[in-house]
Amino acid sequence: MNKRKYVAMLVAPLLIVGSCKEENRYASHVGDSDAPGKITIVDQKPLYGGARFFYDLPTDEDLLQVEAVYKAKNGKAYTFSSSYFVDSLDVYGFGSTDPHEVTLYAVDRSGNRSEPVTVSITPLEPAFSRVASSIEVKSGFSSFFLDWTNELEQNVNVYVDYSFTLNGEQRQLTTVFSSNLAEDRRFIRDLYLSPQDQVKVSVRVEDQFGNVTESVDKGSLSLYEDIEIPKANWILPDANDSVGGVPMVFGDGLEGRSAKVIDGIIDQGDNLNFMHTHSRGRTGRTADGNMPWNFIIDMGDYYELSRIVTVQRHSGGLSNINRGQYYQSENVGMYNMYAWDDAAQEWVYISQHKIPVPVGLSELEFVQAGEAGDEAYMYPDDPKYTKPTRWFRYEAIKSFNGNYTLEDANCLSEITLYGRKVNQ
Repeated sequence: MNKRKYVAMLVAPLLIVGSCKEENRYASHVGDSDAPGKITIVDQKPLYGGARFFYDLPTDEDLLQVEAVYKAKNGKAYTFSSSYFVDSLDVYGFGSTDPHEVTLYAVDRSGNRSEPVTVSITPLEPAFSRVASSIEVKSGFSSFFLDWTNELEQNVNVYVDYSFTLNGEQRQLTTVFSSNLAEDRRFIRDLYLSPQDQVKVSVRVEDQFGNVTESVDKGSLSLYEDIEIPKANWILPDANDSVGGVPMVFGDGLEGRSAKVIDGIIDQGDNLNFMHTHSRGRTGRTADGNMPWNFIIDMGDYYELSRIVTVQRHSGGLSNINRGQYYQSENVGMYNMYAWDDAAQEWVYISQHKIPVPVGLSELEFVQAGEAGDEAYMYPDDPKYTKPTRWFRYEAIKSFNGNYTLEDANCLSEITLYGRKVNQ
């Protein structure tokens, strides 16, 4: 007999047996009331706000999964499950580092549960309380902001309770931020209070399992004041004219005009209110490529700068309900800021800003976010004013494309600056 045929004849029955055995596992077991055998706990490991259980499975052919159940302080039972293909199961949602009891079952395809195996576990500090302890609150310009870390990237809600007196009336407000980012920063904006008006702040953090921290007092803040710098006296250098060795961008390409960036009118629909480099960046010459390019503003007087609001090109159609080019296409996604130092006769770097792309928005919500513009502080981590300056430089360095790696941004709709006037 051919040797290859002989081997095949020996192997075939084994494949059939294995196949039948696996088919039995997935076969319908309606009416089966036999509970599977218990699992055997081999080891357990505390996690942040949870636990990981390692176990040996019973040998039942119709075994489907392992379930773990525990009851939270609010009386609600939470169930976690894991396929029979793996030998461990993670459980989360414990609200404290107190010992918790978890009951584990083997479950077959008919839904029969095995005898319970109850295990006591003492978890590590849960994610929501770790987030709460990491929160820092800082004063901003007509605003304040919160920074926090969430290294486990679990879903949390951060409740910000704040109160202040406005026009003799006591105001008490609450803002809620939902997040699962490893690091996050959120603003409470448009609080037009003087530095003498105190804002009292406290925070609470809640997880998806209903656990919530006690209110954490963050003290009282004094906010910073600034004004929108009037554009009536702003002057733009001619294209390719240099200020401190840096050439002004050519912004009059195609339908664009540099003057549109400081006219107080944003690009909406198809009103074509933007500048366009026509890929003439760097020194303003086509051969020099597209980016970086510099938009330079003579503010006509001396100011200490606090923040900037930029608006992108839209060009989303006459109906103005489509996203258009917002947060993509030819728009600037990352830029540097500089102020001219008269004493040193040089440009002084202020900071870099990357415009975040909103997620989960509808087309109309993209339009609303784009029209509102993107705000950035001159010094984002430590809000303060720049030294007095008359000249401001906006250096466009990356587009949104390729996750902020490409240098193909051509357009900008509007720049608005904030600060306070300085008497020189």
